Amino acid sequence: MLPFGVIRENRIVLGEDVALWAMAPPWAVSVTLAAVVAGLAMGLVRSRQWLRFAGSLVGVGGIVLTLTIGARALLADAGELARVSPAIGFWLLLLALLLLMADALSAMRPGPGARFAILVGLLGAFGALLGSGALMDLSVMQEYAGRAASFWTAAQRHVALAIGSLAAAALVGFPLGILCHRRAKARGAVLPVLSLLQTIPSLAMFGLMIPILSWVGASVPGARAIGIAGIGFAPAFLALFLYSLLPVVSNTVAGLGTLPPATLEAATGMGMTTRQRLMRVELPLALPVILAAIRIVLVQNIGLAVIAGLIGGGGFGTFVFQGLNQTATDLILLGALPTVLMAIVAGVLMDICVDLTRRAPKGAAP
Repeated sequence: MLPFGVIRENRIVLGEDVALWAMAPPWAVSVTLAAVVAGLAMGLVRSRQWLRFAGSLVGVGGIVLTLTIGARALLADAGELARVSPAIGFWLLLLALLLLMADALSAMRPGPGARFAILVGLLGAFGALLGSGALMDLSVMQEYAGRAASFWTAAQRHVALAIGSLAAAALVGFPLGILCHRRAKARGAVLPVLSLLQTIPSLAMFGLMIPILSWVGASVPGARAIGIAGIGFAPAFLALFLYSLLPVVSNTVAGLGTLPPATLEAATGMGMTTRQRLMRVELPLALPVILAAIRIVLVQNIGLAVIAGLIGGGGFGTFVFQGLNQTATDLILLGALPTVLMAIVAGVLMDICVDLTRRAPKGAAP
């Protein structure tokens, strides 16, 4: 009963809500209602998880069909600057169906290979939908069409911020975590400092980086030449790096601290040196816990990188804050939706990696 779509005279003015039954021709509305009802009904069959998963796909297909057909129909009688966007009814239906999909997949408990295949299949279907041009009548896709080059530049910058800061934190955090595991004094000095950094709000952290790196860029010869300045990529990268350290260091300490003493004694009894025991026994056994930290950091950094747009760091946050300044909702979505998708995909891929490291070798005792 909630509005399914919104039609506006241009990209920034308030629009007129459109109900589902007025969104598209009757046959398309009928297909959508049938698909949603069928999908939710299939979702009630608790004993057949694959049927619940299929139901979520049927429902999503139905609401997307009406949205695409309805957008074309609404724009046919509107002006050249008119825009059509999904409304609250569409988003709530989509959320309910995606929650059904996630619940079904969680109950199915597919293995790493099956999860990867499902992820590839869903991304492939989404890519085919985008490539078909069926969504191009929607306002968010028109925002993309006018900013295609800058969108992919922002995507590259977002990935560089999120993954680059994680890689730097791993290079520093893993050795630091090993040191903290072996030296109680180091652990007592390092972890409280990293915990304090983690409590600083993200906006405050980005703000603190501005005067620090402004001074470095002005005082250190060659610093400005390599991009170190008060605004831009450098302060955003440094802030994300500092936020990443605590999960990496603490999970490295936790992973190494939970290893069975008998296993370590056996490795020592076999004549392994300290370095050999670390590389061949301790780190492989602690790898699931360490990868869990990397998953946390990666998803966290993908989200926090949006705030980098405030200080000229680039990324999808550029569109989010431009949209806020222009009161252009669909420009905000152009930055927010890819960020959400990127975080979900990264989380699933890292979960697969964690699961692979936890699987017992073939022939091993359970």
